[in-house]
Amino acid sequence: MRLNRAGYKPLKWSVVSVALIGGLLLAGCDSSKQSQPHPTVPEVATVTVQLQEVVLTTELPGRTSAFRVAEIRPQVSGLILKRLFTEGSDVKAGQVLYRIDPAEFQAALDNAKASLVKAEANLPAIQLRTERYRELLADKAVSRQDYDDADAALKQAGAEIEYWKVQVKMVRINLEYTKITAPISGRIGRSSVTEGAIVTAYQPVALATIQRLRLRRRLEEGQLKQNKKNQSKVKLLMEDGMLYTLEGTLQFRDVSVDPTTGSVILRIVFPNPEGVLLPGMFVRAVMTEGVNKQAILVPQQAVSRNPKGEPLALIVDDEG
Repeated sequence: MRLNRAGYKPLKWSVVSVALIGGLLLAGCDSSKQSQPHPTVPEVATVTVQLQEVVLTTELPGRTSAFRVAEIRPQVSGLILKRLFTEGSDVKAGQVLYRIDPAEFQAALDNAKASLVKAEANLPAIQLRTERYRELLADKAVSRQDYDDADAALKQAGAEIEYWKVQVKMVRINLEYTKITAPISGRIGRSSVTEGAIVTAYQPVALATIQRLRLRRRLEEGQLKQNKKNQSKVKLLMEDGMLYTLEGTLQFRDVSVDPTTGSVILRIVFPNPEGVLLPGMFVRAVMTEGVNKQAILVPQQAVSRNPKGEPLALIVDDEG
């Protein structure tokens, strides 16, 4: 039991161990001849307590959940050629997970490049004709209409070049999308497709899901004090009661209360380099509330309780 009695001098707390010895009154007609037992002085053990510094902690139950979740979906339609990861393994951001057949997109890129080259090849001749018509127009050797037609053809050739440049860029992007990569680092789950499956761009069914773990806590409002930096070091007890070797950090506390449970959500992030923590695990977090620098700790044997369940302890005054 902790008693906060700041400002008091060291006190003696007594444990009373009383052996009650009741005299047996023998039944008989002449009770006056029976000897009366002497009262027994109870044995009392005392211990001196001092003010000391005590770290106050709170243990909260909770379940692990994903800190970040990324559902993998294709951005182009096509045939899955390869799956390049092992289900349940850890993947890195940018790692190639699936490869879609690139043949169609490569052909489209080659066609766009060829069209761009053709448009660029036509440009010099059109430019020369336009310049020649401009000179002839000054001498009135050609009509104004002929010059306008040549100038329009030049502008059209320039626009066609820009169009095919954009097409080359778009097709090249689609070709890159045939390599489906991981947007985040984390642990990837089961694949919903195998090699040979046909997928469509932005389909509703994810190919796979990547998760990064966090720890979410639910506790009653006002049970925990937040420090000024909104960050506290937290220890974690696993399902079997073993202490997790790495400490976590309190990063977030929700401002709303769940009306069904009367609780709020805390986010505690733990490093998980070895993949020990999995989503849905039941764990307990040991959080530090603060430090009481003038706490009085009393041995449990010195504390009794009244009929209401309230704790009681006896102290020895100056007169013993």
